[in-house]
Amino acid sequence: MMRTIAIGDIHGGLRALTQVLNKVEVKDEDKLIFVGDYVDGWSEAAQVVQLLIELSQKVNCVCIKGNHDVWTEEWLRSGEVNQTWYMHGGKETMESYSGFSEEDKKAHLAFFENMPLYHLDDENRLFLHAGFTSVKGVEHELDKRYFYLDRTLWEMALTMKPDIDKNDPIYPKRLTFYKEVFIGHTPTTNFGVEVPMNAMNIWNIDTGAAFKGRVTAMNVDTKAFVQSDNLPDLYPNETGRNKS
Repeated sequence: MMRTIAIGDIHGGLRALTQVLNKVEVKDEDKLIFVGDYVDGWSEAAQVVQLLIELSQKVNCVCIKGNHDVWTEEWLRSGEVNQTWYMHGGKETMESYSGFSEEDKKAHLAFFENMPLYHLDDENRLFLHAGFTSVKGVEHELDKRYFYLDRTLWEMALTMKPDIDKNDPIYPKRLTFYKEVFIGHTPTTNFGVEVPMNAMNIWNIDTGAAFKGRVTAMNVDTKAFVQSDNLPDLYPNETGRNKS
C-alpha cells in the first residue's frame, strides 16, 4: 500500500536525512512530503537540495518551501547576501555550494522557485512549513509569507483544552477546515520535547535538527515515526545553529 511520509526540517543535515530515508525504506509507491527548511545550519545544504532533486525524479515527492529556503532562493537568484540570513545559517549554506557549478546553481534555483507553499492531499490533510492566519483557510490567506513564518497556529493549538467541543462558539475556525495539519518551523525542542508533538489536529514534526535535535519522518496514517541521530553527533566538528 502507498504510504504518505511527512519529513520535518533538515537544515543542511544530509547525514540525518540519509539516515531517516534508510530507516523509512522508501518504496516506489510512497509519497514523501517535506515540510521545508532544507538549508541553513549544517554544512551540507546544497547536497541536501541535490538529493531532493534526484529523489523527486524517482518517487512522488512534495517539497514545501520554508523561510530559510526563501532566503537561499533569493541569494541564488540575485547573489545578494541578506545579513540576517547570513547570521542564521546562510554562511554555511553559501559555503556548501563551493563545489557546485553555475549550471547546478541554476537547477537548484529552479527547484526552489517551483516549491509550493502548502500541500492539501485527497484526505483533506494540510502540509505547510509554519501555519496560516485566515479564518477561511489557506486559499484566503492575504499574506502568503505566513505559510512559512506564522507561529500563531501552533501556539493557539498548544493553549487549547483537548476536550473542547468543536461546536463551541469559541472553537477556533482555523482548526475546522482540515482533517489534520502537519507543520515544521517551530522546534519541539523549544518545549523540551525530542519527538513530534500533537496539539488538537496539528502535528509538529520539526524536532530541532537546526540545533541539537534530530530529523524526523512520520507515517501520517499510523503516526509511527523514525528519527536520525542528534545532528551534533553526526557533525561533531560543527556548531550548526547552536551558536545562535
